[in-house]
Amino acid sequence: MARGSGTITAPSSKKAEAGPQAADVLVVFGITGDLAKVMTFRSLYQLEARGLLDCPIVGVAVDDWTDEQLRERARSSIEQTGAPPEQAIFDRFAERLSYVSGDFGDASTYERVADAVNGASTPVFYLEIPPFLFGGVVKGLADAGLTENARIVVEKPFGHDLESAGELADEIHQSIDESQLYRIDHYLGKMGLEEILHLRFANSMLEPLWNRTHLESVEITMAESFGVEDRGHFYDPVGALRDVVVNHLMQVVAAAAMELPSRRDPSAIKDAEVGLFHAVADADPKHYVRGQYEGYLDIDGVAQDSTTETYAALRLEIESWRWAGVPFFIRTGKRMPTTQTELRLVFKGAPKLSFGMRQGAEAPNQLVVRLDPSTGIRVIVNAHRADTAGTSAIELDMEFAEEGGEGPTPYEVLLHAAMVGDSTRFTRQDGVEEQWRIMQPLLDAPPPVHTYAAGSWGPEAADKLVAGHGRWHGPWVTA
Repeated sequence: MARGSGTITAPSSKKAEAGPQAADVLVVFGITGDLAKVMTFRSLYQLEARGLLDCPIVGVAVDDWTDEQLRERARSSIEQTGAPPEQAIFDRFAERLSYVSGDFGDASTYERVADAVNGASTPVFYLEIPPFLFGGVVKGLADAGLTENARIVVEKPFGHDLESAGELADEIHQSIDESQLYRIDHYLGKMGLEEILHLRFANSMLEPLWNRTHLESVEITMAESFGVEDRGHFYDPVGALRDVVVNHLMQVVAAAAMELPSRRDPSAIKDAEVGLFHAVADADPKHYVRGQYEGYLDIDGVAQDSTTETYAALRLEIESWRWAGVPFFIRTGKRMPTTQTELRLVFKGAPKLSFGMRQGAEAPNQLVVRLDPSTGIRVIVNAHRADTAGTSAIELDMEFAEEGGEGPTPYEVLLHAAMVGDSTRFTRQDGVEEQWRIMQPLLDAPPPVHTYAAGSWGPEAADKLVAGHGRWHGPWVTA
């Protein structure tokens, strides 16, 4: 497994013949925007360097640019987001780039796009634009006859609640089928769903323990040491729950709790994922803690009386044979002491025996899967050490980077997957709606916001959330 992300594998010729056809053009709407500047150009350049980019790239935006200006933006973006590009690789990449200028609401723009793709049979359209523009752009492409065999990639958010998620999908579905829609969420390009499933089900020493018989609780933590900074206008209407819990962290819940899919294909994996979401009970506002770090209200773009949460902690219950009685505790926050995302299984304690093996309150056995910013596994067990009279906790760590090397970044993984037609890492509409269904009670009846000091682990009220199940553990931080 590679550090920080999933893997990229080129499809075999046999698989390519039987499955989706690779893209013969990539069209990026909004290519002059910030996302392209900080993510897209570097990711596509890296795919070029890996030999995985083999189609033209057409950028579309309202700015009156030339092809050469687009190439200059590509170069400057790559230089600003990592190591300088190698000239030979960049030259190959730049040769693929062309540009179409036009208003997204003007039918003539899509006529020019049709001319630019030059009869491509399996185009991929990547919409790096706000969600309120999705429907209009997809309709424009459909009216221009460009969507029959196309794949459409859209950026989150996929609605802001259950109702709006359905309305957004309904608008898009007027022009294309759900199977053509790839909802991109960079978190799903990291080590996640597929890799955790392999860890769970490919190891006979782990799978029998991964259930209510042996586990006390499951903790998922996404801590960020940074704050909202200059993103106040974007963040204040959203908050932590909508920003990362209802998408990113629910995907970790699915990977940790879903049953083994019946087959390897994307539809079977999504069926198993949605089946797990069906079993998750509606979140209870009584088991939800919201926090806001001190200084948040001073940020430009944040309302002076804002009650937007920058910290969210909640408890979920899964009503299934495997998980009944095992609480899933989720927390995320900005201005935490560190930046770390992890999945932590906390096991039930061993019995207290007269043999004297248990002296004091040892830590419970734990299995930790670190997901970000690097990936690894930690096992915490109690053992007799030479420097202690009895047993105490020891930590067995493994860094994936030491085993698999440096892997591709999330956007490389996802853009490549979209171009070859592998939808495994993209969320299906029924999964989107189930996640919003689970969280909707927290949106409808949010509890008050507690302030917390920047650099702390959030409001003290969150400690009560885990009462009866020990305490919050970790996260596992490396130097």
